[in-house]
Amino acid sequence: MPENANSKVRAKVWLTPDQVDALRTACYEGGASYLQQRNEAIIALTYDTGLRVGELVDVDVEMLREGNSELYLPGHIQKDYPNESSPGPVTMELSTDVTRLLSSYLNSRWKESPALFPARSSDRITTQGVRNMLHKVAETASIRPYLVDGSRGDAEDVTPHALRHSVAYRMMNAEDENTLYDVRNRLRHRSIQTTERVYDHLIKV
Repeated sequence: MPENANSKVRAKVWLTPDQVDALRTACYEGGASYLQQRNEAIIALTYDTGLRVGELVDVDVEMLREGNSELYLPGHIQKDYPNESSPGPVTMELSTDVTRLLSSYLNSRWKESPALFPARSSDRITTQGVRNMLHKVAETASIRPYLVDGSRGDAEDVTPHALRHSVAYRMMNAEDENTLYDVRNRLRHRSIQTTERVYDHLIKV
């Protein structure tokens, strides 16, 4: 693959673990109080699982299993970009931290709905609603994410997909013993070649 073609698929924006922690803290520094824990749960679940935003908004409460320690993703809600052929169902183990947060959130939700993440005016948050929330929280936290050209971005660059890229950065640089195959499995790429093309530049050597 030519270098210019390869650069088009590389992850262009990502955050470090400390920056994601700052995002989660900033959820409680503004906005409607009843949405604060929901917003943290959205960030924490995305950063744990690497869900695409189209998958995240389709998650229902009933997809949480085993005391909220597992997330069952049926094939029909999984988005396999750039193709839309549905893969098989998958069960994702959730971190202890995210399990606790989801349990607390569900015990005190201001609105009952089948969707895990409702919105103010509807029973399910939209993908644009997630993006808008992330931008506001990132602005509150003064987050400047890392960009592929070596510079730093601003709050507008903090998107759901940037959080997905941040999962790969965390697994390869902040956790021990993960391989590209582990990243591929967590992010549910079709092939290890996809993982290599998107994330090889995030590996510290």
